[in-house]
Amino acid sequence: MAKPYYEFFCPVKVIAGSAALEHIPFELATLGAKRAMIITDKGVRSNNLLEPIQAAFESTDSSIAVIFDDVPPDSSLQTVRTAAELYRQNNCDAIIAVGGGSVIDTSKGVNILVSEGGDDLLKYSGAHNLPRPLKPFFVVPTTAGTGSEVTAVAVVSDIEKNVKLAFASYFLMPHAAILDPRMTATLPPHITAMTAMDAMTHAVEAYTCLGSNPISDAYAFAAIKKISANLIKVLDEPSNTDARLELAQASTMAGIAFSNAMVGLVHSLGHATGAVAHLPHGLCMNLFMPYVLEYNQSVNGDKIAELLLPLAGPEVYASTPASQRASKAIQHIREVRDVLFERTKLPRTLKETGKVTEAQLDEIAAKALDDGSIIFNPREASRADLKAILQKAWA
Repeated sequence: MAKPYYEFFCPVKVIAGSAALEHIPFELATLGAKRAMIITDKGVRSNNLLEPIQAAFESTDSSIAVIFDDVPPDSSLQTVRTAAELYRQNNCDAIIAVGGGSVIDTSKGVNILVSEGGDDLLKYSGAHNLPRPLKPFFVVPTTAGTGSEVTAVAVVSDIEKNVKLAFASYFLMPHAAILDPRMTATLPPHITAMTAMDAMTHAVEAYTCLGSNPISDAYAFAAIKKISANLIKVLDEPSNTDARLELAQASTMAGIAFSNAMVGLVHSLGHATGAVAHLPHGLCMNLFMPYVLEYNQSVNGDKIAELLLPLAGPEVYASTPASQRASKAIQHIREVRDVLFERTKLPRTLKETGKVTEAQLDEIAAKALDDGSIIFNPREASRADLKAILQKAWA
């Protein structure tokens, strides 16, 4: 069935390849920026990931004016204010975020403050509350998972009130995403697996949920194929730069897909579980994906069936009867999770996390019902339905 109406938007320039970092000074100069601030975390800095970026600036007119490396695992309002102050003190004119989701979200928050002035981030929270374009902003992802380098969304925690503030605006999108395999080379196996399955979920939900459209489908389909072909390869050969780059590109493509097509129930349950039990987002995505696909299969089995091709390859797809392809696709995802559990201990059930009790399932179901992602799930879900999915995901 043709979509009666859809929009697709991705203004982020993608600069990818084994020498992508070296292009940063030139790309900043085209935006009139000369004094960049790097925002990162202690882990990225201690792994010497900033060195090639700093080296790229050595014989240029531009410079890295200051480095802020104090981003916590969960971005916070205070961190954003501190970094913004440092930006102003050093007369910076651009931001380069080097890190994973928290670093990128923090940087988006900093860019709001340094572009708009003041230190009250709260007045810009919600959707489309930014009046104008922000300062030059580049993202260098160091995990192949979140896709935040191409999304218009940021989440920053207000630690005092214990709430997460969401920001959504097209102006939050970076000017460029720089994908370089050197930046994910030091990722440990369990993080490699967790972030890849985060990207896989973005692509699978973008493809199978209500907001999907022909252009987002193309990105999602290609992302699934790249992750399927390269994830185990990267675990086998951690220094395989080609496979690392493929995962990085897949993460970005999945980010483009889901920021245009939205996500569904895997994310609703994942957000809720993260809030209740403080589990990493990628872990929750990996955990819930097959259970949600099984729940949705009765209404969108045809779309799930199409996923067998990028997931398992042409031979498996061709030799599986059409009526069995959806179930086979879900089974394939389960098999991948089994391998990841053996190799990296990435949990497949709530019980295996060791952080969730059965008594918490009601609270998770209640929170998931209020999560925005549920709107785009192809099959309606009541609180009882969510509880039933959680029961299956328990053990």
